[in-house]
Amino acid sequence: MALIFSLSPWASPPTALLAGLVFAAIAVHPYPGHARMASKWLLQGSVVGLGFGMTLQQVLRAGRSGVIYTAVGILFALSLGLLLGRMMKVLPIPAFLISTGTAICGGSAIAAVGPVIEADDAEMSVSLGTVFILNSVALLTFPFIGKVVGLSQQQFGLWAALAIHDTSSVVGACAKYGAAALAVGTTVKLARALWIIPLSLGTAAFMKARSNVHSAKSARVQMPWFILFFVLAAVAHSYIAQGATLFGWLYTAGRIGLTVTLFLIGASLSPGRVRQVGPRPLLQGVTLWIIVAVVTLALIRGGAIGI
Repeated sequence: MALIFSLSPWASPPTALLAGLVFAAIAVHPYPGHARMASKWLLQGSVVGLGFGMTLQQVLRAGRSGVIYTAVGILFALSLGLLLGRMMKVLPIPAFLISTGTAICGGSAIAAVGPVIEADDAEMSVSLGTVFILNSVALLTFPFIGKVVGLSQQQFGLWAALAIHDTSSVVGACAKYGAAALAVGTTVKLARALWIIPLSLGTAAFMKARSNVHSAKSARVQMPWFILFFVLAAVAHSYIAQGATLFGWLYTAGRIGLTVTLFLIGASLSPGRVRQVGPRPLLQGVTLWIIVAVVTLALIRGGAIGI
């Protein structure tokens, strides 16, 4: 029933996530593995669908403006996250994964880097659990905070892209805030996600040099190909006038798909998974996230960064 509600006109990304969280708290998920796989592919397809509602000019402008902020923000979040992990005595691999997820794009970055550093299932679960919890909090609180402090659509989109972990939560929060916020937030976030590739390759090279074993050499870096299709969708929307009706349907399908994705993500966050996160990695993730969010918000409101 909750999944059907997510497909209805009355559902929104925050309500779908909340419905998933309620489901996870009162029921046992019958197909957790299938749901995780479905949410991954549905998210990517939904992002491509959202591309049909944007012009190439919007994508290029936001991507070009956000690349410098993204590079500086990633370096800042990674360095601070590793420092906090050491101070809080978090094990090195979870500390690195949580820092990577905060710096780039949450679960996608963790999934890409985890195999490179030979993280086991428990370390991956702890890191992903931390990120998913904070994603849920951000999706529900960021639009409210943005309204309270008076952020414009463009300012909120930039803040969400720089301070929220996963693409799904960025898009969900921005969709609630407004169409202009959605355009900026999605584009900057996807530009940020491209940093998965150099970070994964750099990590693999470091691991190879450090351990001199074949595992780092053979680790496969996951390419975020859906970002290319998102750009192609924006190109089609910009230059193929005959497809306007079809593109509108695809954009709507993307928004519906995003809502369903957030329900699936919420439904996978069981109380047992929350307990598995444990206090130290969660404390590291929360502290790092709050600092990143507050610093980026102050810079945006002060006019130091903007689109």
